[in-house]
Amino acid sequence: MARIAVIGAGMGAMAAAARLAVAGHRVAVYERTETYGGALGVLERDGFRFDTGPGLLPLPAVYRDLFLKTGKQPLEDCVELVEIDPAARHVFADGTTADLPNASRAGVVEALRASLGDAAADRWDAFMNRARDAWDRTRRPLLEEPLWPNWQVLAERDPYPALRGSGLFRRRPPTFAEAAGRELADPRLVALVESALLAHGLDPRSTPAAAAVLPYLEQAFGTWYVKGGMRELARAVYERCLARRVEFHFGAEAVAVVEKDGRAAGLELADGTVVDADEVVAGVDPARLRTLTDRPLQRTEDVRPDPSRTPPSRCTVFLALRGAPGRHTVHRTVVHAPDRRADSDRPAGRGSVDVARPTVTVLRPDDPALRPDGEHESVVVTAAAPWPSGQGPSAAAAEAERLIEAAESAVPDLRERLLWHEVRTPADVAAATGAHHGAVPAPALPAADGRFLHPANGTRMPGLHLVGGWAHPGGGLPHAGMSGALVAGLLVEGPEFRGSQ
Repeated sequence: MARIAVIGAGMGAMAAAARLAVAGHRVAVYERTETYGGALGVLERDGFRFDTGPGLLPLPAVYRDLFLKTGKQPLEDCVELVEIDPAARHVFADGTTADLPNASRAGVVEALRASLGDAAADRWDAFMNRARDAWDRTRRPLLEEPLWPNWQVLAERDPYPALRGSGLFRRRPPTFAEAAGRELADPRLVALVESALLAHGLDPRSTPAAAAVLPYLEQAFGTWYVKGGMRELARAVYERCLARRVEFHFGAEAVAVVEKDGRAAGLELADGTVVDADEVVAGVDPARLRTLTDRPLQRTEDVRPDPSRTPPSRCTVFLALRGAPGRHTVHRTVVHAPDRRADSDRPAGRGSVDVARPTVTVLRPDDPALRPDGEHESVVVTAAAPWPSGQGPSAAAAEAERLIEAAESAVPDLRERLLWHEVRTPADVAAATGAHHGAVPAPALPAADGRFLHPANGTRMPGLHLVGGWAHPGGGLPHAGMSGALVAGLLVEGPEFRGSQ
């Protein structure tokens, strides 16, 4: 039985902790804040309750597997999952709307046929077929296996089977924007598919075409809501850890990884306490990890963050509204930006960031647990945002106004119903999660010379492993859960572990 010290109580770290405890190890988690869940935070005020992180759960099979492998009680016994339908309403810049059903390829095609016409629906279907091919080629190496030692194979070739004949393939593989623009043609379809990237802060103009797997993943496997808010998922994973005798130490900030005989041997905490361990699992971002050890953890040929691609953060506005949501309220509405180019500039931190109205996601869960009574409603509006230098209250207020203005397309009577609002800026994200500049990691993607990959779960320091959104396979709730499974597999089965079959 090994002693394992886990840095951080985010979702990936807790997923790893629960699996390692079931395997018979003694696991202790050291979290610098006073609570668990990482990005899955909560804001409560005047009887209203809001998720401060992700508001929906794609690919719930990842957490079903976690609960199945760590005990007899399935996930649905611990939280109530609700499949949202429609998956989203899209409001395009020209005023056209489209309600897309959940987890139904055929249903989405028919919805687009009704809203945008036959040609648009057929083009979308063909685009998703190519996205499915890319998914089939990358699913296992990108999500279900530890990162290959020869990861350059993933970095060199884009698996997206784009149409040929444009001349792009003679020079280089197309970017996502180039592939989408050529194959979809209709700017509304392009905006629809690009919104899946913008939600992760990815710039379609520099992201490889293989990013088509992101909208495909949602369309193929559906989107779910957790009753009571997504914080309930964090609670369930935390309680599963406790049931497996994982120890939690809150307010315990790790300031160094202790090294002995060339391997990780424990942690030093901010109060001077030294914790001995046989293995260390770190669920922190690269900037913080570099402060924990003065030893290089990667070789030149290892995957490492691209310094030119500082991951963006998110800006979120929480709205407390008087009046009950209507009977036909849509859970999620995506309001597309009037200027797609300016929208892409925002997460990239370029161009007209100060004036562009972004693509926003409006979440209106009809959940009694989130409001003081049936005559009120809680709404969350969010958009990817860069980290502007010198951000202050006036900049935050201006950004909130842009998001509220966009949200009026989803909640027409919003201004009249608004009781109060609160803004969560990238600085607030940084304070809550500890991530440098409040950055939010995106899922790993192949191609582009590895710029969209994440560091492997193992490091060059024996005994030190990486977990969570900053490690393979990258950001997002499903990916965090997968990283926990990969780290547990490597520690339990050794470096030859190749994922579940």
